[in-house]
Amino acid sequence: MTTCSRCSTPSPDTRAVYDYRFEPARLADAARLAAMSRQLVESGLRPAWGCERIQTHIRHPESMVLVAVRGGMITGFAIMRYADDTAHLNLLAVDPLHRRRGVGQRLVRWLEESALTAGTFTIGLELRAANQGARAFYAALGYRELVQIPGYYQGVEAAIRMQRDVRAPSFTPPTAARS
Repeated sequence: MTTCSRCSTPSPDTRAVYDYRFEPARLADAARLAAMSRQLVESGLRPAWGCERIQTHIRHPESMVLVAVRGGMITGFAIMRYADDTAHLNLLAVDPLHRRRGVGQRLVRWLEESALTAGTFTIGLELRAANQGARAFYAALGYRELVQIPGYYQGVEAAIRMQRDVRAPSFTPPTAARS
């Protein structure tokens, strides 16, 4: 495997997203998802997404916890909570060794299609304001920045709130927005 000389990110290899299975998470997956959240999403913060909280979302009829699996290992996941008019993407994480293969994009698109089917047309999310990669990823998927919220993350870090109307088509260039 080669890496990008500028950022040391593993370069995409020839394995594409079709090597992955996308399926609802099981209760037994919650510990792995909590560990991924601590490492990949909540780094530097007090963990807010522990095993019990994730299990609650797995059980909840208005939530979906979706995992990407390759070779029997969870390589990414997303958690979305649905309401009557809107849905909220709570978490999205892809293991760094599996990024830039379309896994993150496929997780988001699966959840968006579910929202659209259920008659929920607006999806919102928050992300760390300093996470330029995530901002570009969501922008390429058609999400627009609404507002910056100072101190959103435990009073320490600002967030960007983004939103997308899933009825509107979005354009994702073939090499952009892949996570």
